[in-house]
Amino acid sequence: MDRMEKLNILGDAAKFDASCASSGSGRAGKPGQLGNAFSSGICHTWAADGRCVCLLKVLLSNACIYDCQYCQNRRSNDIPRATFQAEELAELTIQFYRRNYIEGLFLSSGVVRNADHTMEQMIRVMRILRETHKFGGYIHVKTIPGADLKLVEAAGLLADRVSVNIELPSSGSLSLLAPEKKPDMIFTPMRGIETMRRSALEDGKKHSSAPMFAPAGQSTQMIVGATGDTDRTILRLSGGLYQKFRLKRVYFSAYIPIGTHPALPPRETATVPLLREHRLYQSDWLMRFYSFTADEITEDGERLDMEVDPKCAWALRHPEFFPVEVNRADRETLLRVPGVGMKSADKIIEARRFGPIRAEHLRKLGIVMKRARFFLTAGGKYEGEARHDHPFLRELLTDRYDNGQLSLFGDGNKTPRLIGSGESAAPPASIPQQPALPETPSFLKLMNA
Repeated sequence: MDRMEKLNILGDAAKFDASCASSGSGRAGKPGQLGNAFSSGICHTWAADGRCVCLLKVLLSNACIYDCQYCQNRRSNDIPRATFQAEELAELTIQFYRRNYIEGLFLSSGVVRNADHTMEQMIRVMRILRETHKFGGYIHVKTIPGADLKLVEAAGLLADRVSVNIELPSSGSLSLLAPEKKPDMIFTPMRGIETMRRSALEDGKKHSSAPMFAPAGQSTQMIVGATGDTDRTILRLSGGLYQKFRLKRVYFSAYIPIGTHPALPPRETATVPLLREHRLYQSDWLMRFYSFTADEITEDGERLDMEVDPKCAWALRHPEFFPVEVNRADRETLLRVPGVGMKSADKIIEARRFGPIRAEHLRKLGIVMKRARFFLTAGGKYEGEARHDHPFLRELLTDRYDNGQLSLFGDGNKTPRLIGSGESAAPPASIPQQPALPETPSFLKLMNA
């Protein structure tokens, strides 16, 4: 098997990792056209300084000793297998870089032989790139659960970002679908990475020549919809990960029906819960940047509201909080208003220094009045057609999507188009709900250990 055949297999196998969004496009260059796209494993992500970079997203190997029922690469699955040698993957990365296809590498792998052996081979790829080829581009590596912490440390000294996939939201789910994996195999390296990062940052303050450890931080991914774990369980776990391990991102991956285990959704009836994944990302955004907690977001029940975004859902549950007067409210209060983002809240506070804000100023300040008009006043003037506590307000705020991409808060001109009154749209496809698993606090206990 030559390198390109391996790349086609292992680049395609990497698409199930949601830590960055794959371009999924392949177009040959044509006379008179500018540029081309290479589909096998090219994806986009963001570096620590905010730059968008293209990465070669690939597995070292899709062979695996584990039989996790939700995984495409489980050992019992009859699929083509391939494994890169460390030297050939490093050489392939450099060739892609020289051709300006990529600016870095996203490297993950199935578990070959054992966790330590696989981790050693991944470190070898990075060492060849950094030391032999003097490669200074971006590298994101997924560590192997159960690998020795010394190997995790070696990986962090070579990579920009290090990740450990938590995979499922509770220990009950993990024991049901991946009994060969234990929670300690996930949380021990997470804790170790955070400790090593803190230590490296302290050393960097004392000595400018001190080596950096995973300067872009660590992230994780969990699968949504494979088991009956509730949204509240998922968000509480995410909040705990941000607080305890200072993760940069928690990625959610809607389960794709690829297994036949009786605990998994049936292949013929399961729907990929993309809308649920979207709501979880919106909630995650509120926790990371808007000071919401998981319990605030899910205080109405175990499941997120699929009809309205979580910020609007919170606002509808708390009519006593509104309307907010933009000329007096502090930043934290402004951020609770649907349609007011971080930048627009800062612009409001800055603009108030030069005089009172009137209703006609709000759009110029970046406020999405489609939603905000029901929850704020400017100089006492209210712009909404219905009061913030009107029983029909929920219908006005309900998201109705056409067949477009789900944008983060459906704010205006981006896809998907939000269909207004007088237009019809089919309601979002119902999401099959599995019986909720009993909440197992062991994941949270492990984080606090």
